[in-house]
Amino acid sequence: MSLSWSLPKNDPWSTPFAEVLLEHLDIFPGATILDIASGGGIPAFNLAEKVGSNGKVLAIDIHHSQVLRARSILNRHLPWLQFEVGDMKNLPPTLPKFDRITGNLSFMFFRPNRYEALKQLVQFLKPGGQIVLTFPSLGTFDSLWKRIDDEMKLRGLIKERKALAEYIEERPSANQAKEWLQELGMEKVAVSERPLEIQSGPSREFLEHPLLRGGFLDDAYECFEDQALADEFMTAISNDLPSFVPLIAQRCAMSGWKPKAI
Repeated sequence: MSLSWSLPKNDPWSTPFAEVLLEHLDIFPGATILDIASGGGIPAFNLAEKVGSNGKVLAIDIHHSQVLRARSILNRHLPWLQFEVGDMKNLPPTLPKFDRITGNLSFMFFRPNRYEALKQLVQFLKPGGQIVLTFPSLGTFDSLWKRIDDEMKLRGLIKERKALAEYIEERPSANQAKEWLQELGMEKVAVSERPLEIQSGPSREFLEHPLLRGGFLDDAYECFEDQALADEFMTAISNDLPSFVPLIAQRCAMSGWKPKAI
C-alpha cells in the first residue's frame, strides 16, 4: 500500500499556512522545486508527491535538527525529495534554477533586509517560474500587542513600550510583500490574507504555548532588560486572557512569476 503525503491535520499552524500556499501554487508533474525554511517538511512531502518521480524537490532549513527530523520521516520514500541544511539568505551560486520556489512561514525570517533577501532568492527561479511564500503578516495577534502596550503605558514603561513598537513596526505587511515583488519585476503578482484563530488557555498554558512562546511571546520578553519584571508583567497579561481573545493571526501568501526569457 502506497503512503499518502497529505498535509498533517493535527498541525494548527504550519498546515493552515501551507494550505494557503498550495492554493496559490501552480504545480505540475516533473517540476523542480526549491522549498526554503522547510522545517519538518510541511509542505515539502506533499510537494514531492505532486511533482512525482520525474520531478525534484530540494528542501533546505538552517536548523540541523529539523533536517534530521525530516530525513527520519522520509526514510527511503520519495527519493526525488532531498532535505539539506542551508541558509536561504546565503544560497550557493552553484545551485541550479528551479521551476518553483516555495517557503511556508518563511518570509519573516528574511530580516533584517527582506527586500535584498527576496532579490537574492528569485535569482534561483527559472524564467517563467513562480515563487510562493507565506508568513504571518502585520496585524497578527494585534489584540495581544494592544493589551501589552496598554499595560506598559499604564505602568510607565517607556523603554519597553518603545521596543515593542519597533518590533511591531518591523513585521512585514501584505502591501510590502506585494510592492517588493513588483519592484523585482515579477509578473502576475498576487497577495492574499486569511484569518486564523489560535486557541489557548490562561496563565501557564498561554505563557508556555508551543506556538505563541517561540514565535511571538519571546519578542515581548525581549522588550525588557529586567527579566524578573518581564516574568511578572507577562504573568499578569496571561491572567487577563479574556481581554485579548480571540487571538487572530493573518495568513499571508505572496506569489509572483518571473518573466519568460525573450
